[in-house]
Amino acid sequence: MTKIAILGANGRLGRVVAKAFIDAGFDVRAVTRTGMVPAELEGATAVAGDALDRQSLIQATEGVDIIFNGLNPIYTDWGKCLPMAENVMAACHANGAQHLFPGTVYNYGSPMPAVISEDTPFHPTTEKGRIRCAMEDLFRREAEARRVRTIVLRAGDFFGGTGSGSWFDLIVAAKINKGIYTAPGPADLVHEWAYLPDFAVGFVALARNLDKLGFYEALNFPGHAVTDLEIKVAAENAIGHQLKMTSMPWWVLRAGSPFVAMWREIVSMSYLRFEPHRLASTRLAGIIGEIPHTPLDQAVNKALQDIGIAVAHPSPGRLIELAGR
Repeated sequence: MTKIAILGANGRLGRVVAKAFIDAGFDVRAVTRTGMVPAELEGATAVAGDALDRQSLIQATEGVDIIFNGLNPIYTDWGKCLPMAENVMAACHANGAQHLFPGTVYNYGSPMPAVISEDTPFHPTTEKGRIRCAMEDLFRREAEARRVRTIVLRAGDFFGGTGSGSWFDLIVAAKINKGIYTAPGPADLVHEWAYLPDFAVGFVALARNLDKLGFYEALNFPGHAVTDLEIKVAAENAIGHQLKMTSMPWWVLRAGSPFVAMWREIVSMSYLRFEPHRLASTRLAGIIGEIPHTPLDQAVNKALQDIGIAVAHPSPGRLIELAGR
């Protein structure tokens, strides 16, 4: 049985990916700072490991075949990203493990390309974009030196899954119980979203098809490239009544950004909400077959349930069998 360590298993992404690998029959080791994991990860082995302590991380991932790197510090702590990445590379090398990594669109900077393919060059224009590019440069160098094999799967903004911290639950759906849908940008602008259960199954499918991949791969995950108008309709279908549309008060964050560190970090990335973009892939389907894609109505319905919003007709979510390919 293939052994995989999930780093950041308490985070929103980590727990959804861990659950997908458990459901797919992998031997899952959930690595967190405390060694405690959510109840939904029953079946995983909980292990304590500190991503900022190299030896701790090497020990926590001893004997695994794959390391999924779900580490993601809060916006104000991104100075930790590169040291963590270096420690993950050390753990992969020490244990002979392959590395799976969730990429972002931060690498492309502003102005955003309307369509981002696997061949679109990086052009970071923010500190976070530069950090992400530096991390992927590190992974590529380790792969070119034949030390660590890395597979990057790049996605847009997350929605779905339990936990908090995404634009969907913090902004878009924050006032739905009060009858209000909040658009983070122009309501008719196309924005790339990734429904996390689909994204997680994409990683499972890649893990099952490593023989089709090179020593370094960076692939795109086309999720839901949709407008807020489309998400609003899906949310209305889920809850059974219409919502009032309002806009995120960016002026408040801009005015307060000199005084509030988190607001300053959010404002620095605001271009993502005002420049249309979508991800396209010419390669992913050829590797894993059909790309996991839950219909928008069903994905939004389940995502609202996940964050505790009552829906009129609960959707159980799509039963995806693609990971077995």
